[in-house]
Amino acid sequence: MAHNSGMNTDLQANPLLDFSGLPAFDRIAPDHVAPAIEALLAEAEAALQRVTATEFPADWAAMARTLDVATERLGRAWGTVSHLNAVADTPELRAAYNAALPAVTEFWTRLGADERLYAKYKAIDAASLNPAQKQALRNALRGFVLGGAELQGAERERFAQIQERMAALSQKFSENAMDATDTWSWVVGEAELDGVPDDVVRTARDAAKADGLEGCKLTLKAPCYLPVMQFARNRAVRERLYRAYVTRASDQAEGEARRFDNSEVIRELLALRQEEARLLGHPNYAALSLVPKMAESPEQVVGFLRDLARRARPYAERDLAEMRAFAAEHLGLSDPQPWDWTFIGERLKEARYAFSEQELKQYFPAPRVLQGLFELVERLFEVTIREDHAPTWHPDVRFFRIERGGELVGQFYFDPTARNGKRGGAWMDDVRARWRRPDTGTLQTPVAHLVCNFAAPQGDKPALLTHDDVITVFHEFGHGLHHLLTQVDERDVSGISGVEWDAVELPSQFMENFCWEWNVLQKMTAHADTGEPLPRALFDKMTAARNYQSGLQTLRQIEFALFDMLLHAEHDPAADIQALAEQVRAEVAVLPMPAFARIAHSFGHIFAGGYAAGYYSYKWAEVLSADAYAAFEETMGADGSHSVETGRRYRQAILEAGGSRAAMESFKAFRDREPTLDALLRHQGMAEELQAA
Repeated sequence: MAHNSGMNTDLQANPLLDFSGLPAFDRIAPDHVAPAIEALLAEAEAALQRVTATEFPADWAAMARTLDVATERLGRAWGTVSHLNAVADTPELRAAYNAALPAVTEFWTRLGADERLYAKYKAIDAASLNPAQKQALRNALRGFVLGGAELQGAERERFAQIQERMAALSQKFSENAMDATDTWSWVVGEAELDGVPDDVVRTARDAAKADGLEGCKLTLKAPCYLPVMQFARNRAVRERLYRAYVTRASDQAEGEARRFDNSEVIRELLALRQEEARLLGHPNYAALSLVPKMAESPEQVVGFLRDLARRARPYAERDLAEMRAFAAEHLGLSDPQPWDWTFIGERLKEARYAFSEQELKQYFPAPRVLQGLFELVERLFEVTIREDHAPTWHPDVRFFRIERGGELVGQFYFDPTARNGKRGGAWMDDVRARWRRPDTGTLQTPVAHLVCNFAAPQGDKPALLTHDDVITVFHEFGHGLHHLLTQVDERDVSGISGVEWDAVELPSQFMENFCWEWNVLQKMTAHADTGEPLPRALFDKMTAARNYQSGLQTLRQIEFALFDMLLHAEHDPAADIQALAEQVRAEVAVLPMPAFARIAHSFGHIFAGGYAAGYYSYKWAEVLSADAYAAFEETMGADGSHSVETGRRYRQAILEAGGSRAAMESFKAFRDREPTLDALLRHQGMAEELQAA
C-alpha cells in the first residue's frame, strides 16, 4: 500500500528483494525486514489466488511458474532473515524477526491447508509427470493432509492458531536458551583454573579484560564449558559451572537467571502438539510426527531404542565400574558427583591411552582440517572445491564453490567461530535449492550454510580444533554434500528436500567415519608449532580410545531419544515432564543425574529444532550410515585407498537422488539389500554380547 511514490524506490533498493544472485548479507539491516516480507507475502498471496481460480489449469508446470516462483522468493528472503537471527542476533534484528514471524507462519499454514489448492493438486494428471515430479506430488498431497487441508470450519481455524502459536513458542524457547547461556558468566582467579588448557585460560582472561575485570571470565558456551569440565582440578569450579549449565532456562536456575525459565513454554508446546495430532486424527503427536518418516510407528521406534539399550547396557556398566575404580584409586574421589564424571572420564582416558584431547588438538589447525576434508571429497566424489566470493555477515565467514568438469555444481558459506549473538551447536541450512526454474528455464544451482561454533583463532595462530570438532565439520559437510551434489531438478525433492527426516542424518554420519582413517588424517593434520603431521603412535592411541565409553555414549543418546518419543506418545502435557525424565533415566541410564538437573529446558532439538518425536533419527540413521560406510571398507585398497567406483555409486544412489525416491529405495540401490545393525555395533565395539551385570 504505497502512500507516496518513494515507497517503490525504497523497495527497489531493499537488498532482501534482490534475487539476482546471492543474499546481500553485508547490506541487510533490520529495517529492511518488514517492507520486504510484506511485499513478498503480498506477491505470494496474489499467486495463490491466481492458481486457485477456477479457470486456472490443474497443470504442474503452470502452477510451478506462478505459485512456486513466488513462494520460493518468500522462502529465500525469510531464510536469510532467520539465518541472520541465528548467527548475528541483535535486539533490533530480533524485534524485526519476531514482528514478521506471525504473518509468515500464518501464510505458510494457510497455504498448506488451502482446500482449493489441494483440489488443484489432486486434479493433476500424475501420468504426465516425470518420476521426480510424481514424488513431489505425492509429498505435496500428504503435506496438505498434514497441513490440515481436510479440516473444516472451527477446527480449521483452530489448527491455524496452533501453528502460529507453536512458531512463537519455539522461537521463545530458543531465545530463552540462548539468553540463559549468553548472560551467565563468572569471574574466577587464574589459580582456580589449574589443569585447564592454556588457550582456554587465555581466552577467559581476555574476556575478563574486555569487561575491565581482573581474572578469568567463565561462560557456558561450549569452547569454555567443556574444557573446564574435562580438565579443571578444582571441584568447586566444576560444580558451579555444571549447576549453571544443567539448570539453564529452567526454574532451578540461580536468582535472576530464572527469568529465562522454559517450563511454561514446554508445557504449552506439548499441549498444542497433542491438540494438533488429535485434530488430524492421530492418537498422539508421536504418531503424527512419523507419518512422513521411515519408521512406521512409535511402538517400532521405542522397540528399536530399547533393543539397542539392552545391547549397550553391559558395556555402559563396565564403563562406569572402570571410572569408579579409577576415581577411588587415582583421584581420591570415593563418591563421585555428577560434575566429576567428565573430569574422571578424561583423566582415565589419558591414563589408559596415554594421550589427551589437548595434545591431539595441536595437530588440527582449522585451515589444514578444511583442506584435508576438501581433498577427500574431491577424490571420493569427483569434484573440485575452490574459494569463492560473496557478501557475508561476519569477517570469519568464508565462501566456496564446488565444480565438476569446470561446471558449477553448488556453493556454500562456512561460519566456524562461536561468538555472542550466535546460536550454539552446529548445523547446515539451505540458502536455495537446485531447481530448473519454471519462470526462466535456467538451472538454479544449490547454495548452503555450514555453521559451527569453534574457538576463534588467537593472535596470528589459527584456531585449533578438537577431534570432536573435526567430526562435527565432517558431519555438517555430509549434510552439505547431500544438498549440493543433487542432480534432481525438481525443487521440492532436490537435495535434502523431501528426504525422510530419519534418513536425513545418513550422509552426515557417514562422513564422520573418515575422521578415523589413517590415510585421511595424515593429509589433514599439521602440528600448530612444527607443522608435523599426526604421528602414527598418537593415531593408534586415538583409535584405541575411539570406542572409549561407547556404552555410556549410546545410552545417553537413547535416553534423550526415548524421553522425546515417550514425551510425545504417552505423556500428559499438563503433568510435569521431570517425572518422565527420571523414569526414562531409571530405565536406561547407568550414570546418576542430580535431582536439580533440567536438561529438557535447553533441549532445542525437540522444542525448537524440528526433532520433536524425531530425536531417535540420529540412532536410526547411524544404522544406515554405518552400513553404507561398510561398503567403502569392503572395497578399500591394501594401501587404505578408497574405491572411486564405490564413491561414485554412493554419490549416484544416495547424494544425487536427494528426495526424489524413498530413502529405503536409495539405500537398497547402493547396498543391494536392507540395512542391518551389525556394522553399527561393530564400529562402536559392541559386536559381541556382554551379559548384563
